[in-house]
Amino acid sequence: MTELLRRPGHTETLRVGLTGGIASGKSTVSRRLSELGALVVDADAIARALQEPGEPGYEAMVAHFGERIVRPDTGALDRAAVAAIVFDDAEQLAALNGIIHPLVRRETARLVSEVPPGGVVVHDIPLLVETGQHEAMDEVLVVQAPEDERVRRMVEDRGMSPEDARRRIAAQATDEQRRAVATAVLDNSTTIEDLLAQVDEWWRTRVL
Repeated sequence: MTELLRRPGHTETLRVGLTGGIASGKSTVSRRLSELGALVVDADAIARALQEPGEPGYEAMVAHFGERIVRPDTGALDRAAVAAIVFDDAEQLAALNGIIHPLVRRETARLVSEVPPGGVVVHDIPLLVETGQHEAMDEVLVVQAPEDERVRRMVEDRGMSPEDARRRIAAQATDEQRRAVATAVLDNSTTIEDLLAQVDEWWRTRVL
């Protein structure tokens, strides 16, 4: 694990929101920021971990939704079954969020408490703009790429159909909405090397 950065002359934690549409390259940026010394808090990854057998999220979900969401062969959650239950059911979706979100916040707080004075915490949140969480950040990094390129990545890397890929994109905030709250926009329309160079330049000018 990379040693967490302590910014010279700073005692406050720098809170950075990282977001971008699906297949925009956000994961690449997240990894680079971790390498540079930021603590990256991936809310989705935390939520997934909390839903593993034996974890508090798993136990609470089974208690609420019943054994119908458990795969009999492995004992793991049947995510398709969960999705079917909460799809178009606002009450059940609210129940699920009421179980998972407080647990994610608690684990996030635990991780952030370990950051040294003057450190950098990057909150990797796909729906940062949609949920209004950007308002709590000191910096908002937005990763963008052309829609056609994102569709190509989803088709080739994730096995999605072009139609499903475009529906996923349409369900999220637009590039214009993300840019409106960004303190920096990272353009991922060319090469990974160019994207990483932009990350490094942002780190040099806004963090160090």
